[in-house]
Amino acid sequence: MELKYPLASSTWDDAELSAIQNVITSGLFTMGEHVYEFEQAFARFMGSRYCIMVNSGSSANLLAVAALFYQKDNFLKPGDEVIVPAVSWSTTYFPLHQYGLKLKIVDIDSATLNYNSQALAEAITDRTRLIMAVNLLGNPNHFNIINTLIDKRNIILLEDNCEAMGAMYEGKYTGTFGIMGTFSTFFSHHITTMEGGLIVCDNEELYHILLSLRAHGWTRNLPEHNRVCGMKNRDHFTEAFRFVLPGYNLRPLEISGAVGLEQLKKLPGFIRIRRENAAFFQGLFNDHPYYMIQEEIGQSSWMGFALIIRPEVSLNRGFMVKTLQQNAIECRPVVAGNFAKNEVVRWINCEVHGTLKNAQWVDENGFYVGNHAIDLKEQLLRLHSVLSKVAKA
Repeated sequence: MELKYPLASSTWDDAELSAIQNVITSGLFTMGEHVYEFEQAFARFMGSRYCIMVNSGSSANLLAVAALFYQKDNFLKPGDEVIVPAVSWSTTYFPLHQYGLKLKIVDIDSATLNYNSQALAEAITDRTRLIMAVNLLGNPNHFNIINTLIDKRNIILLEDNCEAMGAMYEGKYTGTFGIMGTFSTFFSHHITTMEGGLIVCDNEELYHILLSLRAHGWTRNLPEHNRVCGMKNRDHFTEAFRFVLPGYNLRPLEISGAVGLEQLKKLPGFIRIRRENAAFFQGLFNDHPYYMIQEEIGQSSWMGFALIIRPEVSLNRGFMVKTLQQNAIECRPVVAGNFAKNEVVRWINCEVHGTLKNAQWVDENGFYVGNHAIDLKEQLLRLHSVLSKVAKA
C-alpha cells in the first residue's frame, strides 16, 4: 500500500543534487572545505562560537561526552552521576555509560514529554555532576527551571538537541543553553545530509578537544597554537602523525558538508512550514476527548506530532496502530518509549529515581506521526478522521 502520510519526506531538490555533483567532479570526498564551510555557517546560524560536524547525531553525543573527560581542569570522572530523562533515544544514554558515568533515570512530564520538573529537582544530589537535557520531538525544556536548580552547583548541563534544530526558548536557540549542544542531520530530521551530526559550543578548549577526538586523536586538524597540546611542531612529516588523545574516526564526507550548506539556506523556511503544520495539528487535537498532545514550551521546531491516549479512556493502542497502518498512515512509538524497560539496562550502571509512571504510560499508550517541510493539512485531516473513528468504534 502506498503511504499517504509517511513519517518523513525528502527536502532535496536540484540545489542538493548539484552540490553532490560538484563534489564528485572535484574527486575529493573526504572531509574538507565544504565541511568546514558548513560548520562555520551553522555556528553563525546558531549564534555559537564553534561548530564541528561528525557522521551522525549519535556520534555527536559520543564526542560531546568524551570531550568533557579531557579538559585540563577535568571535572568529570568515571562513577560520577548523570541525570537523564526516561524517554529518549538509545544514544542519549550509551555514551554516558561507555565513559563510566552512573545514570540516574528521571520521569518525564506527561504533557511536555520532557523532564518532570519536580522529579528532576528531587533527583539532584551532591553527587550529581551532569544533567542531560533532551529537547524531545523539537520541544524545548524549561531551561529557566533547570538553570535555577543547578545555580551555584558544580553541575554541567549538556543538551541532546538532535530532534530540535531550530527550536527556541525565550529568544535563544535550543542547543546553546548547555556547555555543548548536539544535532542530527539524519533523513527524518529538520535538515538532512544523508547521515550527519553537529556539535556547537562556545568553549575553545572543548572545541579543540572535539577536533582531535573526531579524527584519531591526532593533532593534524588543530591550530598551530591550541588548547590540547599547546604548540604544534612545524615539521609536518612528524606532526601529522602525532596522537595526543584516545580518539575515533567520526569524520563526515565532503558530500554531507556540501549538502548541509544548501539545506541550511532552507532551514528557516522548513521551520516555518513545520510550525504552520503544528498550528493546524493543535487546532484539530487540542482538548480532544480521547488523545493528549505534546504541550509546547517556548517555540518547538516540531519534529513530529505525539499523541497519547488519555488515562480515563479505554482504547487499545495496538488496534489503533494497526488501523493507522491500514489507512496508509505511518506511525511509531514516542522515540524509544520508557528506555528503562529495555534489556540493555542490565549492562548499564544506572538507577531509577522514584517511579517512571508517566514514561511508562507514554510507552504503552503513545505514538507519533511525522511532520514535514510541506503543507500537511490534508494528511492531518485524514489522521483526525481515522483516529476519531477508531475511538468511537
